[in-house]
Amino acid sequence: MQIIAVLVAALAGFAIGAAWYMSLSKLWIKAAGIPTDANGKPQGGGSPIPFVIAAICMILVAGMMRHMFMMAGITTPGGGLVAGLGVGLFLIAPWVAMNYGYAMRPRILTLIDGGYAIFGCAIIGLVLGLF
Repeated sequence: MQIIAVLVAALAGFAIGAAWYMSLSKLWIKAAGIPTDANGKPQGGGSPIPFVIAAICMILVAGMMRHMFMMAGITTPGGGLVAGLGVGLFLIAPWVAMNYGYAMRPRILTLIDGGYAIFGCAIIGLVLGLF
């Protein structure tokens, strides 16, 4: 049953990412410095590889969060949500900010990607808490 929880949580995190980046796509593309065609679409886009990598990473994150939650006794949706927020806000987003700071990436890119880490982990935590 726990593998199902991890897969559902990973799917939820992936779905939140899809909604997050679709709503912020123009801003993200500009901040990331991705070249676009005349229609504003990324040049050379269409490869499934980034989506495969993202799916694998979501499963890894959800799996590790499930493990941490079980070790910590987090078993409720509210507890999962709060713990997920903590993982995103205090572990992943600062790491993104540190890397982007050294790489001299635009602050807005840090906010977009760090924001997704926060909300994505919160949703993964919520879903894990439901199981």
